Amino acid sequence: MQADFVIIGSGSAGSALAYRLSEDGKNSVIVLEFGGSDFGPFIQMPAALAWPMSMNRYNWGYLSEPEPHLNNRRITAPRGKVIGGSSSINGMVYVRGHAEDFNRWEELGAQGWAYADVLPYFKRMEHSHGGEDGWRGTDGPLHVQRGPVRNPLFHAFVEAGKQAGFEMTDDYNGSKQEGFGLMEQTTWRGRRWSAASAYLKPALKRPNVELIRCFARKIVIENGRATGVEIERGGRIEVVKANREVIVSASSFNSPKLLMLSGIGPAAHLKDMGVDVKVDRPGVGQNLQDHMEFYFQQISTKPVSLYSWLPWFWQGVAGAQWLFFKSGLGISNQFEACAFLRSAAGVKQPDIQYHFLPVAISYDGKAAANTHGFQVHVGYNLSKSRGSVTLRASDPKADPVIRFNYMSHPEDWEKFRHCVRLTREIFGQKAFDQYRGPEIQPGEKVQTDEAIDAFLREHLESAYHPCGTCKMGSKDDPMAVVDPETRVIGVDGLRVADSSIFPHVTYGNLNGPSIMTGEKAADHILGKQPLARSNQEPWLNPRWAISDR
Repeated sequence: MQADFVIIGSGSAGSALAYRLSEDGKNSVIVLEFGGSDFGPFIQMPAALAWPMSMNRYNWGYLSEPEPHLNNRRITAPRGKVIGGSSSINGMVYVRGHAEDFNRWEELGAQGWAYADVLPYFKRMEHSHGGEDGWRGTDGPLHVQRGPVRNPLFHAFVEAGKQAGFEMTDDYNGSKQEGFGLMEQTTWRGRRWSAASAYLKPALKRPNVELIRCFARKIVIENGRATGVEIERGGRIEVVKANREVIVSASSFNSPKLLMLSGIGPAAHLKDMGVDVKVDRPGVGQNLQDHMEFYFQQISTKPVSLYSWLPWFWQGVAGAQWLFFKSGLGISNQFEACAFLRSAAGVKQPDIQYHFLPVAISYDGKAAANTHGFQVHVGYNLSKSRGSVTLRASDPKADPVIRFNYMSHPEDWEKFRHCVRLTREIFGQKAFDQYRGPEIQPGEKVQTDEAIDAFLREHLESAYHPCGTCKMGSKDDPMAVVDPETRVIGVDGLRVADSSIFPHVTYGNLNGPSIMTGEKAADHILGKQPLARSNQEPWLNPRWAISDR
């Protein structure tokens, strides 16, 4: 019950940390994880991605408070409660983020986290199959590849983008993110390739790494130093001691919750909750950011979509093909085409993201219409809306209070209306002529700003990319929680390393940047010289100032 490093959480960042901190054999590592095994087809079969997210066994099952700008709906906020954390229940989409995202981090006080600094870590972690030469890693633990792209609708989507005058990209994780192209996924040999597969399981084969299944209650702080973690297992409360450091990698909801339960956070709130204040850090739990999206769905006039596979019998056939041969539909998450676009002239980096899917279906697996169809998940990814995570009670078992405050900035409405109209333009191109049936949703009648806003209020959902609640920044920033070496400001021997430390949400899915955060934090923790900065210059659209394409 004692190790040099104690990591709370076996998710995207925590697994990478366990692997890197134990790599040279000099340090002992204990990983604390409440969730159970990731064994079984629901998690391992890429096409089954809707299942684990809706199962209490694998998901913490959090809900937001009623969202005032979204008809007071409570928005689902899943986080992985399983080995591999959210990387075991996510959509397996791999996006590094745009170069400007990381340059913005540095401007916001995260010195040493600019694109030139983080690119070498993305390369170190990747085993890219078919990515752009010189821009991608080829021998890291994380397998990244494209889907088989057999469905003609994927090709129609990319071709439609070209016809609408947008850029094409061969590798949006390479030098050029902007444009239409094929989407990458964290799968390998027909299975989900989570952080547990890539990092944690190889690390656990080492004699100096141990996994303890338990519930982390709080961090033990003595004389201003974190010395261990109070845990509960089998009904007993125990302490796991850290000889060197405690590292919190418990998600954007549970990391700030743990800090606050341990007395680190906004003093007035902690007092209200009956928690002894150890360090007054007003930024803990603030700065919550996320991506929102809606489904734009269209009927297909040709029977080419995945609709034929939805009846239980054919799902069983697909499952059997996967189980016995690791072949067929089951080997892909079905997000195989995508686009990263700029919403207007004068916008330098892409800010609208498309995931294309060759079926009209919701995340819970319910068909939108009893017919063939296709859809995009489309969202504006650089919202200025900010929310918070606070304690509900001093009881460690109580869910945190999550307020996203979605769509509280007027610009969000403007950008999402644009998403609706832009998608109509893309689906209206010649490439879709042979497939395009009636619009399922929003529906042809939804044309005015008011009608679009009413649709959005009822149909916007989280893209499940929460971050920012333990913001990284300079030591003199009162709202920063960790410094650029991921040390919690005001406490010795304590770090936070996961998506909660992002100063600003990245443009794209968060699994990739979260793993990178674990990789880079490991070097800071071990006192290693960070990897040499890159001098590669990413592509910038020469027309950015005058055109959106």
